[in-house]
Formats: sequence, structure tokens, C-alpha cells
Amino acid sequence: MANAKRIALITGANKGLGFEMARQLGKAGVGVLLAARDPQKGESAAAKLCGVGLDAQFVKRDVTDNRDHVAAFAFLDEKFGRLDILINNAGISAEPFGNGRASATTGDAIRRIFDTNFFAPVALTQVLLPLLKKSEAGRIVNMSSILGSQTLHSDAKSPIYNSKSLSYDASKAALNSFTIHLAYELKDTKIKVNSAHPGWVKTDMGTDAAPMEIPEGAKTGVELALLGDDGPTGGFFHLGKPLPW
Repeated sequence: MANAKRIALITGANKGLGFEMARQLGKAGVGVLLAARDPQKGESAAAKLCGVGLDAQFVKRDVTDNRDHVAAFAFLDEKFGRLDILINNAGISAEPFGNGRASATTGDAIRRIFDTNFFAPVALTQVLLPLLKKSEAGRIVNMSSILGSQTLHSDAKSPIYNSKSLSYDASKAALNSFTIHLAYELKDTKIKVNSAHPGWVKTDMGTDAAPMEIPEGAKTGVELALLGDDGPTGGFFHLGKPLPW
């Protein structure tokens, strides 16, 4: 990877949306680092991108392991001296979507979800922020969900009103709050921080019942990763349109 091109780190990038965002960014001329826990799957994913002429590399990262965050900083600092794009994509669910009962949600489920969907991206971003500040135009994209919208969840006329899963929904609402607060902190810098709702996509989590294909679902994250200097910060978007918090 040449130091002159933009460098992106994407978590959970060995499959699904993460892999597709890496592919689309690679086609846009960005050097992509595919972060994942499983070396075999991660190496295979990077090899697929390299096989079609894209600049890709696998880096082993467990987003819930702070030691891996420190290792990521050391690797990026030594090899590139900066980071241009961070996409916090890795996420999990622990309850059925659509019929979750808040009164039955367990503390264990909430803790497991928050560890991956909220605490991990906050911790990783904090560790890598000094490298993003060295970029000419740093971009942070938090892959959220429309299910994190408190406004839509409380509106009986909204499309997600009957889709409740407390642990997952709350984790994405918390991630959106991180977006707002970090964007405010960085408002006088060149770094832009935004949340992305990819849509209901045919992934392992979305299942084949989802109406959107993976390439379409990846578009929002990629667009926010490639924002120009006049682009927004501190927002929540789906395919270029703002969503309510």
C-alpha cells in the first residue's frame, strides 16, 4: 500500500457489508485493511480483493480486545503514520428482531451486545484518533441502524414501531450518541464523524428475507467514508438522506 493513497480500516470486514464496503472503497482507489477475528477467513477475504487488482490487506483484530486496539495503532503508525478512514462495522445481535420484550431482556444479552456494538467502537476510535488527526481529511463512519432511532421507535406511524429488540436497539442508539458527541468535539478539525443506516440487507444478520442486496447496503457507509470537505458531520444517514435520531 502506497502512503500517498487514502488508507481505510474496516472492522468485521471478512464478509457481508464490511467486505463489500472494502471492495467498493478499493475500487475507488483506497487502500483497505480488513479487520476480523478469524485469520483464515480474513486472509481469504483480502486475497479475493487482491485477486481483482485491489489494494487490500488483512489485519487480525478482535474489536472487544483492547490489546488488539493498541496493536492496530502500532501497525498503522509504523506502516502509514496516519489513518484516513475508520469504519466501525462489526456488530452482533442477541435477540429476535421484531418481537423483543423489554421486560424479558436479560442483563447478559445487553452486556454482550453493548460490548461489541458500543464499547468496542468507542474504545477503538479513541485509540486510533491520534492517527486520524494526522490525515488530511479523516473520516469516521459508525455503522448504526434505523433501529437505533428513538424518534421512530416512539412514533406509532413509523415503519419500525413494531420492531423492538431492546439490547440491539439501545446499542445502536448509544452508538449514535457517540457520533453526535465525537463530531461536536472534532467540529473544528478536518475529521467528519457520521452514523450510517445501511438498510435491511441480505446478510447473516438480515437474513434472506431482507429486501436489499449487499452492494446497495454498502453504499451509505462508502459515501460517508468518501465525503468531500463540504460534507456533513454529526449526522445519521441512509443513501444520502438524513434520519431522525
